[in-house]
Amino acid sequence: MLNFVFKKEQQLESLIYNYLENLGMIQNHFSKAMSMCLKSGVSDDFCFLMDQTHKFESRADDLRDEINELMYSRALIPESREDIMALLERVDEIPRDFEQILNMIRTQKITFPEFLIRDIQELIRVSMESCDLMAKQIEVMIKKKAGVRTLMSTIDQNESHCDHIERRIIVKLFESDLEPFMKLQLKEMVIVLGEISDQADRVSKRVNIMTMKRRV
Repeated sequence: MLNFVFKKEQQLESLIYNYLENLGMIQNHFSKAMSMCLKSGVSDDFCFLMDQTHKFESRADDLRDEINELMYSRALIPESREDIMALLERVDEIPRDFEQILNMIRTQKITFPEFLIRDIQELIRVSMESCDLMAKQIEVMIKKKAGVRTLMSTIDQNESHCDHIERRIIVKLFESDLEPFMKLQLKEMVIVLGEISDQADRVSKRVNIMTMKRRV
């Protein structure tokens, strides 16, 4: 029986690592799509990368279902199952934000004024760094290694930095001579961009709580 449970736990860890690797693929395609869009607007290449982002996001749903099925076949005690599923549900908000941003750009034909591009690039860069750190923090937790709180602190600092960039962009936006409708379009998109680092921070705090619960 113990060997059976141990094997199930190994399978579960492997699936979670696959899920995190897939998350990295989603993030990579999103970053490339945004970089391309900021340089040359919506193009065929942008649309291809957007479709790839959606493909890997769908794969994330499949992996989450596999994880759920395995956990409910006696891989973990009920309390741990609930913690893992709640964590993955929070992580899933991030690729949904990626898709929402890309959809907004394509369907609303959003273009970026030159005076905002550097700030938006910085917002994306710091947000992607937070996603990388969040995935690393989850791996550290699974491997029961030290460093969860240190990673949480860095992610929290990044979230504050992104909030500052977001506010700066919105101020520049409404001080500009752009058409009111374009201002509202860009503001909405920037708010969703800012949500990426916010969500990474929420996940990070959840991971920290799960780690502390193990010690009780």
